[in-house]
Amino acid sequence: MGSTDRAPQTFLPLDYAWMMRAAGRGSDLVGIKRDQADVWFSKAVRLRDGCCVNCGKTELLHTMHVVGRRNKAVRWSMDNAAAGCAACHRYFTENPLAFSDFLENLWGEGHLQLLREKAREILKTTKELRKEISAHYRAEVRKKEADPEYEIISYN
Repeated sequence: MGSTDRAPQTFLPLDYAWMMRAAGRGSDLVGIKRDQADVWFSKAVRLRDGCCVNCGKTELLHTMHVVGRRNKAVRWSMDNAAAGCAACHRYFTENPLAFSDFLENLWGEGHLQLLREKAREILKTTKELRKEISAHYRAEVRKKEADPEYEIISYN
């Protein structure tokens, strides 16, 4: 075999986290930090829906965001979230087209179009704003717990 006839070099898969740390980007791996605004918002969504909106299970409920939590304009909007069991949340995360079809059947195209428009806005958050959002959803959760007929009002 001549020098130009070499067998292709085989690369071993590297650990992605290790590569990111080596590149000085370890903080990217942590994900999006959750604070009290996220905690109370999630409780409000799960309390509003009461069960997985897909399969009806009531155990291990998560809050499924339609537009990802990085988008602050809709991160704490009740229009942008639904309760889902752990299995359905994972399924929809791995199958975004199925999630899109499901949401269109659940909420309708009009709701999703309004959400798209809302998501195009820019919201800069501050510690004070996040405290205000947290206080809003904490109060909403307490009202809903006291009166099951109460309709939770979205912060935005």
